[in-house]
Amino acid sequence: MNNILLQSSIQVIPINWYILLSAALFTIGALGVMFRRNAIIIFMCIELMLNAVNLLLVAFSSFHSDAAGQVFVFFIMAVAAAEVAVGLAILTMIYRNVKSIDIDLLGNLKN
Repeated sequence: MNNILLQSSIQVIPINWYILLSAALFTIGALGVMFRRNAIIIFMCIELMLNAVNLLLVAFSSFHSDAAGQVFVFFIMAVAAAEVAVGLAILTMIYRNVKSIDIDLLGNLKN
């Protein structure tokens, strides 16, 4: 009984709304990556884009009553966690050397 109620409540919201929300989140994340100069904000925008993809995968998975999309979400979450761990470690080392996390100043590290 609970499974029927849960499945019907998820499918009450049209799939187009999930697509629009996911597209809006992905667009905000992409614009943040392109126009922001703070490395932490850029990492947060990348996470926002990954979450937009996760939302779309779960919505399509629920729409088609197939769990494959939700399995992919777990893999994406694992990759995102690894990305955050490595990215923050790199940012910590850059901050120790440069005393800033501004992306424009990172070009000076090539020299």
